Amino acid sequence: EFGHVLKEGPVEDFANRDRIMKLFRFHSTHDDGAEPTITLEDYIGRMKDKQDKIYYITAESFAAAKSSPHLGVFREKGIEVLLMHERVDEWMMSQVSEFDGKHFQSITSSELDLGDLEDKEEKQVHEKVAEENKDLVERMQQVLSEGVSEVKVSSRLTDAPSCIVQGAYDMSMHMQKILRTAGHSTPASKPTLEINPDHALVKRLHDEQDEARFSDWTRILYEQAVLAEGGELQDPYAFVSRLNKMLAELSGAGESGRIIT
Repeated sequence: EFGHVLKEGPVEDFANRDRIMKLFRFHSTHDDGAEPTITLEDYIGRMKDKQDKIYYITAESFAAAKSSPHLGVFREKGIEVLLMHERVDEWMMSQVSEFDGKHFQSITSSELDLGDLEDKEEKQVHEKVAEENKDLVERMQQVLSEGVSEVKVSSRLTDAPSCIVQGAYDMSMHMQKILRTAGHSTPASKPTLEINPDHALVKRLHDEQDEARFSDWTRILYEQAVLAEGGELQDPYAFVSRLNKMLAELSGAGESGRIIT
């Protein structure tokens, strides 16, 4: 009942920060139950041997948090992630850096580093895959140059084709949306688009020679990643039109939606 107010405590009452934070209750990937029951002490007690950070994600709802594409590698490795979805969480985590000597790490940050949880062989494989997809990344970067700061091969995605990540000091898309809803302006920033080269859509894009179709596919991957991150599209109709066009082509229909025989 008092969760929202308690989460203002670590910022408003620094002297009692740790005592207040012990009272927090969260959802996490350890337990997808309807009620938040996970304490920070619970989380630390379950941390893996080589884990030195408390991983978390913020989203606009519990459903969005637990189905985020960013969770891919964490679920694969069995690394617990705190699922934060209350409006106060975004603000609180911008003011709180650690608990009980363990630093917090947002899994949506472009600076994400699993440290010793990722072995050397995995890093070498990722570097090789990134090199193999260098040309694709450059082509996508040219298409999205006005909207993203960088396109790169992801080491965090397992099932989703793409995701948006923010710089270490950039405001998340979710927080930008909250501020704009409240009538505030937000600083201009360009996120990074990460792609999953193992996903069928990205593989299709890799072999696409038609530049117009390549551009449409690239923008769809970017725009759906923005939506998944809780962001807003500047031109939703353009996204829907591109998506309908691609669906029509895949189904054997023309751009008008009529079946071609």
